[in-house]
Amino acid sequence: MRATLLTISLASALYGAAQDDLLSLLGEDSITVEYTSASFKATRVINGLSIENTAHGVMDFRISHRFGYVSAGRSEFWGLDQAYIRLGLDYGVTDRLMVGIGRSSYQKTVDGFFKYKILRQCDQGCTMPITLSFAAGMSVTTLASEKLPWFEPGRTDYFTHRMGYFFQAVAGRKFSEKLTLQLMPGLVHRNLVKTTEEKNDVVNIGAAGRIKITKRMAINAEYFYVLPNQLAEPVTSTDPTYHNSFSMGLDIETGGHVFQLHLTNSFPMFERGFITETTGDWLDGDISMGFNISRVFTVHEPKSKAAKVNGKSGSW
Repeated sequence: MRATLLTISLASALYGAAQDDLLSLLGEDSITVEYTSASFKATRVINGLSIENTAHGVMDFRISHRFGYVSAGRSEFWGLDQAYIRLGLDYGVTDRLMVGIGRSSYQKTVDGFFKYKILRQCDQGCTMPITLSFAAGMSVTTLASEKLPWFEPGRTDYFTHRMGYFFQAVAGRKFSEKLTLQLMPGLVHRNLVKTTEEKNDVVNIGAAGRIKITKRMAINAEYFYVLPNQLAEPVTSTDPTYHNSFSMGLDIETGGHVFQLHLTNSFPMFERGFITETTGDWLDGDISMGFNISRVFTVHEPKSKAAKVNGKSGSW
């Protein structure tokens, strides 16, 4: 009898162990992958792209506005009589891929871009410490030829002359609920420049950060450094002097809207413009007050997906 009871006990134990292993293989002992979110409150820090993407199936309508420089003085109501605007639509094709298009009053420019997340920072389920994206886009100026900065009498106005491109890596990390930092090395290509001293390919590197001060408010800043001897130096007193773009501001989240209030020395709101054509100097008071308004709409509800993580199932 004792031998029989011992045999039954051993059989039960082996069956229970085998059942646990089977359940494990079937995914009961699964790892849920949680990717870091809300590194920034919007897909742009101020002018430049952030490491955040528009979610899959979501449309982001963006209104960006810049007043004139404060240094314009009382006659221009310290810049408030002047205005530059960009209207943009961004869409999340997937959680990794975002595309966007915009129209600016600055040089009457149309621009488009895409951004793809190559790596995503994890909070749980994997060990990836950063988010890395690649972005690329183009812009076309539609301003009358005689008003273009590169136009000269007798030069043929080809459509390709009006085109520019940018390529950029966006790498960042959310260090805590309060602090996010990112770097944005990139290249801006201009099909045509005004002088032979200027470079068609402009190498630059940007840096940006965000400090969260309340649940719905954060302070942002960004700076784009253009390597020396790439932009035109002024020859006459009327020629512009180009400066690095620097901006800082405050993000306020209210429901489905994000308001970004900021100070910047850049009028353009697309990459070719604010990286290579910023003429404002903070030290001379060439500071523009501005804002971005972002409103998101769910266009498409994506189906849930399952992903494999280290041989186990997890959420995508």
